[in-house]
Amino acid sequence: MKTRKQQSLKPWLIFGLLAALLIGMFGVDVYLASAAETGKPATETKPTPKAATKPAAHDDEDGEDAHDHDDEDDHGKGEKEHEDGDKHEHGEEEHGHKEDHEEGKITLSNEQLRNTGIQVVKAGPVAIRQTLPLYGVITPSADGIQQVSARFPGIIRQLTRKPGDRVAAGDVLATIESNESLKVYSVTATINGVITDRQGAVGEKTSDAPLFTIANTSTVWVDLTLFPRDIARVKSGQAVRVVQSQRGLSGEGSVIYVGAHANPVNQSTTARASLDNAEGQWFAGHFVNAEITLAETKVAVAVRNEALQTHEGKTVVFVREADGFEPRPIQAGRADSVHTEIVSGLAAGDAYVASNSFILKSDLGKESAEHEH
Repeated sequence: MKTRKQQSLKPWLIFGLLAALLIGMFGVDVYLASAAETGKPATETKPTPKAATKPAAHDDEDGEDAHDHDDEDDHGKGEKEHEDGDKHEHGEEEHGHKEDHEEGKITLSNEQLRNTGIQVVKAGPVAIRQTLPLYGVITPSADGIQQVSARFPGIIRQLTRKPGDRVAAGDVLATIESNESLKVYSVTATINGVITDRQGAVGEKTSDAPLFTIANTSTVWVDLTLFPRDIARVKSGQAVRVVQSQRGLSGEGSVIYVGAHANPVNQSTTARASLDNAEGQWFAGHFVNAEITLAETKVAVAVRNEALQTHEGKTVVFVREADGFEPRPIQAGRADSVHTEIVSGLAAGDAYVASNSFILKSDLGKESAEHEH
């Protein structure tokens, strides 16, 4: 049985517990709100502090680990250098050729020679020419121009060819009805060539004017300007080399005529050369450069001028050996616009790069620079 004192304390005990609970909940709310504003978590766990120093045994292990890492780094570096070396070698093979740095030679396959346009020919005897340079213009050959007219006056009944048509001697060009006999006769080409002009129309009367003009351009003339100081040096029969650099054309002809009258304006006269034009590459009216051969000197060994290159301060020719192309130093002698005499360094029969030799020079210089680095 409880005492009166115990019964009187019970309500106050319950009230105190409730008050404590309310105060605790209020404090928790305040703490959570403060944590949300500062971005810190409601609770934090402090890390366990590490020892300031490691035992000696650990130092030994770390040393071994560091040694192992260094070995692995060196091994990886070696592998990378090996891979880079492999890539360098493969890159050279993909490029198409490799240079032997010790011997200074470059190897090229036949396919690579074709793709680069490198031409290999043999050195041999050549006639070095003393020449006179001149300027000129291409003109039609008078022997290759034919004008065709109607033989008898009449009416044009048919025109079978037009300008631009290529014709052969005997081809029918037109038919004419004669005024006297009222018979129809044919007008035919007298030479092979191209029709450059046509006059008249069907139903018209013929006249004294030519009906057709035919030009045979298989041979053209080159009219060269010759000044007084050089007239005595030029004679019929001399060889002429004609060049048109804009189109990359060159050809050989001969002097057929030296004019006897001078132009009063500039005192020049005309030296005319005949030039083969079977392929139709020379156009009348085009300006050209020409060289008249005044004298020739035979030499035992010569190369084309474009074969000469400079390498390490020396004049060289790239010679084809069994194991590649070698830049061989030479001593040059007399020269003209096409060939250069080789006094020493090359023998007759040696195969050398006659065109696009600059490709080998460029590649040799590039490989040498890479080797130095």
